[in-house]
Amino acid sequence: MTVASALLLGGCSLMPANGPANTDIVSASSDTVPPVADRLPYALVRLTPETVETLARYEPRFSNSFTDRRPPSAFHFGVGDIVSVTIFEAAAGGLFIPAEASVRPGNFVTLPNQAVDDKGNISVPYAGIIRAKGRTQVEVQQTIVDAIKNRAIEPQVVVALVDQKTSLISVLGEVGHSSRFPANMEPETVLDAITRAGGPKSQGFDSFISLERGGRRATVPFGALVYEPSNNIYVHPNDTIYVYTEPQAFLAFGATLGVVAAAGAGTAGTQIKFDAWRISLAEAVAKTGGLSDALADPASVFLYRGEPREVAVRLGVDGSKFQGPIIPIIYNLNLRDPAGFFLAKAFEVRNKDILYVSNAESVQVTKFLTYLRTIMATVNDPIIYAINFYALKAAVAGTGTFTTITAPTATITR
Repeated sequence: MTVASALLLGGCSLMPANGPANTDIVSASSDTVPPVADRLPYALVRLTPETVETLARYEPRFSNSFTDRRPPSAFHFGVGDIVSVTIFEAAAGGLFIPAEASVRPGNFVTLPNQAVDDKGNISVPYAGIIRAKGRTQVEVQQTIVDAIKNRAIEPQVVVALVDQKTSLISVLGEVGHSSRFPANMEPETVLDAITRAGGPKSQGFDSFISLERGGRRATVPFGALVYEPSNNIYVHPNDTIYVYTEPQAFLAFGATLGVVAAAGAGTAGTQIKFDAWRISLAEAVAKTGGLSDALADPASVFLYRGEPREVAVRLGVDGSKFQGPIIPIIYNLNLRDPAGFFLAKAFEVRNKDILYVSNAESVQVTKFLTYLRTIMATVNDPIIYAINFYALKAAVAGTGTFTTITAPTATITR
């Protein structure tokens, strides 16, 4: 019995298969054995409610990457902005209004428009050099008043923005018209900025939005802005928004009905498009046609993905066993557990993920027994045919006795 079991187990590893067995994936993970020099190490993570909750915190969302939800602060001047300065005095005969007030249209004087220079300053007569860069209109106005109040008669100053050159928002890529436009004084969101650029050209579920701010960049599906309002954050001056299209798809291998059908056509796996801005693991399995009742092990549903080191460590992976910023992880879902379908519904599939469903162990055993039967038939058939041939020859010659000769293909009786 022990010898037969050893032969059975050894033979299963020789049988044709569409991928690794469940035991191979578990035993070869870097959590159970030291890494092998010629094999890429990976970690095996079982899907649990805690795993799904941890991954949800790291889904690509603006709400995760840009945690400051406040609208942009008040407008600040920058180098190159064109400004206008108007100075008012309470009575004629002051610094700017001559005693002959009748020769002027009012008690104010408007200076020629000027740009904030490369040092961030503007020039105002009798006030000198005034710092403008990084300051609001109110702050610049008060600085000018403080500089001339001892010489002018109750001065008041109005500083206006004539042409905005620095606080701009860039929207590029697959939009109605790529443009770089001034930020509005009133706060606006990412969707507002994309709308100002004509909106996305392609279907929403294939569109992605990349936002770059202050050297930091994050990318989210367009659907995340529409269906999850927390991601539609405020844009800030000098933000860059890039809209592009990238069809989402995952790869499926193993014991699913769709893959089995593809295998019948000579294909080992299949690539399946999302056709949605996101899908769950349950939807991904359904898109493959579901598990094959004759082949699949429901406890051996695996999803291959590379995760950032920070995420992997949060999942309990020992990062010291891996090199580089991306750690290969195989997630294992047990659909023999009735609650597994809830986990599959909550787990989000990402672009280029690999879904693999392993065969049940009984399938490999059946393959091996069929293989043994073929070998035994190959050995026995010539012997049986030889016995039948000589028995038939003797019967025909009359030297043999009446007998029944059974061959693989016929029964001869004399």
